[in-house]
Amino acid sequence: MTHTLGSRVVRYVNLAIAVLLVAALAAVYWYVWRALPERAGTVEAPLSAAASVRFDAHGEPHIRAASQDDAFFVQGYVTAQDRLFQMDGLRRLAGGTLAEILGPKFLESDKESRRMRMRRVAEDAYVTLPEADRAAIAAYTRGVNAFLSTHLDTLPVEFTLLGYTPRPWSGVDSLLVCLHMYRSLTTTWKDELIKNNMAARGDRAKVDFLFPAYGLVDGNPGSNGWVIGGSHTASGKPVLSNDMHLEYSLPAIWYMAHLEAPGLRTAGVALPGVPGIMVGHNERIAWGITNLHFDAQDLYLERIDERTGRYLFRGQVEQAREEREVIRVKGQKAEELTVRVTRHGPIFLSEGKEQLALRWTAAEHGMLQFPFLDIDRAQNWQEFTRAISRLPGPGSNFVYADVDGNIGYHAAGKLPVRRNYRGDLPVDGASGNFEWDGYIPFEELPSVYNPPGGVIVTANQNPFPEGFKYAVNGNFAPPYRFRQIRALLSARQGWKAEEMLTIQRDVYSGFSHFLAQQIVAAYTAREAHNPGLDDAVALLRGWNGQMNQALAAPLVITLAYQDVRRAIAENASAANGMAYEFNMAPVVVERLLRERPAGWFADYDEMLLRALADAVEEGRRMQGRDVKRWQYGAYLRIGINNPVMHQVPVVGKYFDIGPVAMSGSSTTVKQTTRVLEPSMRMNADLGDWERSQLNITIGESGQVLSKHYRDQWEDYYHVRSYPMQFGRVEAKSTLEFQPSR
Repeated sequence: MTHTLGSRVVRYVNLAIAVLLVAALAAVYWYVWRALPERAGTVEAPLSAAASVRFDAHGEPHIRAASQDDAFFVQGYVTAQDRLFQMDGLRRLAGGTLAEILGPKFLESDKESRRMRMRRVAEDAYVTLPEADRAAIAAYTRGVNAFLSTHLDTLPVEFTLLGYTPRPWSGVDSLLVCLHMYRSLTTTWKDELIKNNMAARGDRAKVDFLFPAYGLVDGNPGSNGWVIGGSHTASGKPVLSNDMHLEYSLPAIWYMAHLEAPGLRTAGVALPGVPGIMVGHNERIAWGITNLHFDAQDLYLERIDERTGRYLFRGQVEQAREEREVIRVKGQKAEELTVRVTRHGPIFLSEGKEQLALRWTAAEHGMLQFPFLDIDRAQNWQEFTRAISRLPGPGSNFVYADVDGNIGYHAAGKLPVRRNYRGDLPVDGASGNFEWDGYIPFEELPSVYNPPGGVIVTANQNPFPEGFKYAVNGNFAPPYRFRQIRALLSARQGWKAEEMLTIQRDVYSGFSHFLAQQIVAAYTAREAHNPGLDDAVALLRGWNGQMNQALAAPLVITLAYQDVRRAIAENASAANGMAYEFNMAPVVVERLLRERPAGWFADYDEMLLRALADAVEEGRRMQGRDVKRWQYGAYLRIGINNPVMHQVPVVGKYFDIGPVAMSGSSTTVKQTTRVLEPSMRMNADLGDWERSQLNITIGESGQVLSKHYRDQWEDYYHVRSYPMQFGRVEAKSTLEFQPSR
């Protein structure tokens, strides 16, 4: 009897498990599998003629259409298939509507976007766009909405989990995505506040020293890419490389695409939500972009009456315009926000009794343009520079090469000409003495065309020469990556495109190596050994500067640098050491240690050894007593989480990346930190486009069950890449588009 009862219980349990398993599989099929992108078959769409999309082994769409409008329509459609939730998230992040779907923890993010008037700026910009730009964005928008309207019952699973249906796409949304990138790459207002707070509590001369505009080298164009002429390559034609550094995201920020239509044949990476190719090549030219870091934002201290919104300007009373914002918040009552807009921009922050208005180039009326389609079609240096001269921002560095063998560099963007100030601190808004006098003429921005040496190396350093006729300010990078790239390129000849990966994977830090040598020299000079530090010093003495994840020395020097930087900052402004994380801080440290000026430290060696002792103590707390067993990669670990699936119990972690150990640092060519990475890698061969290479970080699709969700990660992680198919496309499937009847 007992045996029979037990058997029944087992059968019932097994049956229940089977039912739950079937129900789970059914749910996965219904909500996830059915939503996967269409890679084959036929789609009816409002096109002028038939179009096709050939998908290669990594899911990249190779689009062929009878007109450019049709090509942009199809690009919008296939991008939405793979990235609709990401696109919706980007427009919400920029427009300030994340709290509506994700709850109150995103309320502050939404408030910042509303104070910056992001959606209002995009709406104002859309109506002032040139007709050709607006037409291309409109065609792309129709493609996104064609996908959305025909797949409302098979949307990506994130929409089901969050319980909402995305509204139709609009041209304004495309500009919002552009503004998201613009804002991400122009954050110098934060540096102004940090410097202002340090100056208020410290030694002004020392604080100025901590925030230099120029590094240890200058006069070289700056960005994270390079181009070499044919005299240095195996093919006799230029090779152009680009790996833009941006924050980690899943899916990746870039979407690989290839567009062909009459008057347009281009391939590279696109920004989801935006038509055309941002970085890549066409039949005749190749180009790369990264951030110039020129200061395009200013904070103005306004004397404003909080009750009335009236403020002073040049002795006259002016009235701030009030804009009312309603922020919907999931699970609670909506919040209202009133934004006051002065002649300098919206009131953005409060500092005591003073209100700070933010002036930003992107928000100037009629400023926003969309030049990338002209770049995609450019056939030579003249057409290329004419196209990039339209770029409003963010301030960018463009490297260029063409099939005729020419190479070039040009800075671009609307960079303000400041009157009576540099832009590194908040200024008085009432006096009228600190205004913008237009923008630096494009023709006067740093540029070079066919330099005698045949090499142009850029790595975000300041490209403006000392004595430049306009005030220069920005959060430029130190010169260490620039030096290392140039040294590696100069070490040999006969470069091939695929060999550029050896440079892109390089993790030597000239700065960290220098600091290690300084600490070893300080320890040796004391002639007194500390058993607690001997092992750490021995590691640094034998270290070659490689920021390799498996080594202990990179962790020792990273922790020591943090203490040195903090000590220097606190010397300039007491109690502000933790706030100082300026890009040029390594240059400040190197200058002080090389020159050792009076007035900073009575004994620089003592300061270095104190920093080493603190670093060893901190490291032992993290990784144990034996310094020789430490691993840098256990410290530099990154995890890239799916923004929604990560929250799903039990199974959510399987849709994330990592945590994984990383090599590199902020001063290595493979620039890697806990928040930053190379977001793509392109190596273009102007001698044969088929020898070019391209990859992104994780995968083409944001759909979690797609085979292209993370099929690029392992190769990206190990710095391997793929042929950039252009003339010869190896199609794994084809999706045909037929004009609607």
